[in-house]
Amino acid sequence: PSTWCAVLLAGGRSSRMGTDKALLPWGKGTLLTHMHALLLDAGAQQVVVSGDRPDLDGVPDAQSDTGPMGALAQLAPRLHEGAWLVVPVDMPLLSTDLMHALLSHRATCVCVDEHPLPMALCLDDRVRAVIHDVGVRTGRERSLRILQQRLHTVHLPMPPWRAALRNCNTPDDWAALNAPR
Repeated sequence: PSTWCAVLLAGGRSSRMGTDKALLPWGKGTLLTHMHALLLDAGAQQVVVSGDRPDLDGVPDAQSDTGPMGALAQLAPRLHEGAWLVVPVDMPLLSTDLMHALLSHRATCVCVDEHPLPMALCLDDRVRAVIHDVGVRTGRERSLRILQQRLHTVHLPMPPWRAALRNCNTPDDWAALNAPR
């Protein structure tokens, strides 16, 4: 699509990392500011930040500890219809090419094999209803993978995107991501 928007998931507890991942240093700022700028530079018309991030007009979770699916379900009623890219804050190597590849498919939902995020969504009332239904579930029943199953997601092959999909959930992941290449 020629116009698209993004949801930047930045409200998690970062419990495996032991510190707020969004505030880890990256480039001349933090992962949060880097990812926000990356999405705008790639062509997002709007970036909605999920999480209590006042500097970027973040939307605090009404209910905490619901994971990415719960955050998306809480945001979905606020999002207008159209193409949306849902991106985690901890994926700083995400490429514009991958974002555009996800958005180029005429499907309700698109992601890369074995990676629930990033994910392109074509948001409308039907998709909002599915997001709500999965988002109000508990435990493992509230997941992006279940949402993607319900939306009959198109999966892109992983090999060309492997490097762009590196994220950091633990201190070891962070160290590997920052290791000289």
